[in-house]
Amino acid sequence: MAQPTPLMPHATATWLIDNTSLGFTQIAEFCGLHILEVQAMADDLAGSKYTGRDPVHSGELTQEEIERGQADPAYALKMQKAPVEVTRTKGPRYTPVSKRQDKPDGIAWILRSHPEISDAQISKLIGTTRNTITAIRERSHWNIQNIQPKDPVTLGLCSQRELDAVVAKAAKKAGTEGEAPVVVDSGSDREKLIAELRAERDASEKAAAEAAQEAEAAAWLEAKRAAEGEEQQS
Repeated sequence: MAQPTPLMPHATATWLIDNTSLGFTQIAEFCGLHILEVQAMADDLAGSKYTGRDPVHSGELTQEEIERGQADPAYALKMQKAPVEVTRTKGPRYTPVSKRQDKPDGIAWILRSHPEISDAQISKLIGTTRNTITAIRERSHWNIQNIQPKDPVTLGLCSQRELDAVVAKAAKKAGTEGEAPVVVDSGSDREKLIAELRAERDASEKAAAEAAQEAEAAAWLEAKRAAEGEEQQS
């Protein structure tokens, strides 16, 4: 079983490059990175500059382990203490920065489509404040002219199961559970569209990451060839 990687692999690799004489292969294997990434970072060819993170201070490595690796280029560094996974147990739902601008649209959709849902339920479901909900309901929100009601499931703010549960709970509390429920077809066009959009987004992110890695590798190889050419000329 492969050992875990450092909590911040690129920052850790930067520190090891700057503060040790470990080989690029050793650093790459310990940090879970491609060796070309490490070489590009060492040659300042990486697109992003990282602030070094001391793995000794964090307990992920010991100084003795580093010295053992420096003495033997074939030695594989061993993680001393695996990073603790950070989890959220309390507080409102966390929403990625890229999706926070979609919250008002999702709130407006719920207010329009399910007025029986309470502000407290919306706040918990979407991860917003009651003041924001009130401002959208009363159309006093600063950006009200640009808010367009959109299904929060389609926006990725919550799952269909979570929304259905809140709707059912609100309907029961309002005494409307005897009404015909809305049948959600798991194979509906909307859910298929959501799946397709998410697949396209994942594919785009993967392609962008691969392109960035290839660009870094190409830049490093070009720089290396240029340096070799200069040495041969001299």
